[in-house]
Amino acid sequence: MNTLPKSVGRLKQEASALSKTKAISHTSALEEIAKQYGFANWKAILKADENARALKQPVPAISNNFINDDEAALLADDLAVNERDADLDPETKIKLAKNKAYFASLGIDYSIFEPTVTGLKKSILDATRPVRSHFEIEAFHNFDKQGQGDDHKIIKEAFFVFPDSTTPSRVSLYRPKTKKGDPRMWFRGLGDFANPADQIAIVIFKDALYLFNFSQCDIESLSSTSNISIFLSQYLVSKNSIADELLLKLKEIAKAPIKCTVVGDTAIGMAIELALGIPANSSKKPDYKGIELKGGRGKKTRSNLFAQVADWNISPLKSSAEILEKYGYARGEEFKLYCTLSTQKTNSQGLSFQYDEAADLLIEKDRDNNTVAVWPGNILRSRLLEKHNETFWIQATSRKIDGVEHFDLHSVTHTRRPLVSQLLPLIQAGVITMDHLIKRKGNSAAEKGPLFKINKRDLLFLFPEPKHYSLKD
Repeated sequence: MNTLPKSVGRLKQEASALSKTKAISHTSALEEIAKQYGFANWKAILKADENARALKQPVPAISNNFINDDEAALLADDLAVNERDADLDPETKIKLAKNKAYFASLGIDYSIFEPTVTGLKKSILDATRPVRSHFEIEAFHNFDKQGQGDDHKIIKEAFFVFPDSTTPSRVSLYRPKTKKGDPRMWFRGLGDFANPADQIAIVIFKDALYLFNFSQCDIESLSSTSNISIFLSQYLVSKNSIADELLLKLKEIAKAPIKCTVVGDTAIGMAIELALGIPANSSKKPDYKGIELKGGRGKKTRSNLFAQVADWNISPLKSSAEILEKYGYARGEEFKLYCTLSTQKTNSQGLSFQYDEAADLLIEKDRDNNTVAVWPGNILRSRLLEKHNETFWIQATSRKIDGVEHFDLHSVTHTRRPLVSQLLPLIQAGVITMDHLIKRKGNSAAEKGPLFKINKRDLLFLFPEPKHYSLKD
């Protein structure tokens, strides 16, 4: 596997200089630069960069919390000495990243668990926080409302989805009658589907769990007639039914100009809503069965996802001003705290993130391991959904008919909701970071954030690919 001699950004700069020197197009210069460094073409450069980023993403440590329970006393003599204690091999990490990006591009939400040597041997899996959050988001199961012991165990349908077949299973969801009764799950026959350290994705469909082995298969490369491809098509048909219904209605009303009823920036949106039979109201809820409608006439590397302050009720420091006072620095007449927080390293101000998976809390820590501020996971997930809802962006042009403005609808760009269950895992992996932007001038302190951000090239792990449709077909 070829490795990049320098960053893609630096290579692009070299291509820009070469383009001017040789008076060639930037595209041709990119191709020449790629060949200078031993790559077949610029596409191979981008592929190498994608692989390098995949290798840098940490994989969560194995979860064998069940061995700490009284129920696991019988395991004491068998505690595995062969459990994974290092990173996954490069080939598996690249395959994992490709499968994650592919599912995200399709808008298929999922969670991942890793079976361990001990877990497979004793038929026990921890229901980790990402799995539990996924179950709750999809209204599949809520461990917090489940009692402890066998009397409260729940059995549901599950399936192992292979490239060439689907095997039925059953999943047991329970909380043992020991200590806190930490959530557990088990899939009957899992040992025939997965090996220790495999990364298994769970997809929820029609109140059943469908499992995909991300470690053993490059799903995007499968033929359209493979069993996995057929399942994904059926899943998407079901999930896209409302969007398809709305698209058909828009195509119908686009056959003729629609009359404008108000003046201003909201005119297109209100005219479309009226044509669709949606009553005018001031509600902040999405316009059409969960889908927002937005009409329109006619180079940073990190993208803002949303701004969200900590939960001051459970944070040791009770405001952005207090954080600034303790960790800020002077710059001229201003006293400020401008810095980026990540789970992967401590910044120059001694601040970093830790994710408490058991409590589902994102915690800001200082270099002495003191807690600074706390964000509950459910608040962050809700904020992401609020900021990035499913939307139809409708392109239209305006014209006057008998002196009255009308709109001709031309096309739609459909942006779908992000994969909410992936938010905290991406923060935990350092893919999503947060910026403090606090400053005080005089006696007043202001916080522009905290801004949760993601590199644009990593958006593919969180957002489905936009779909573009003509309304004139």
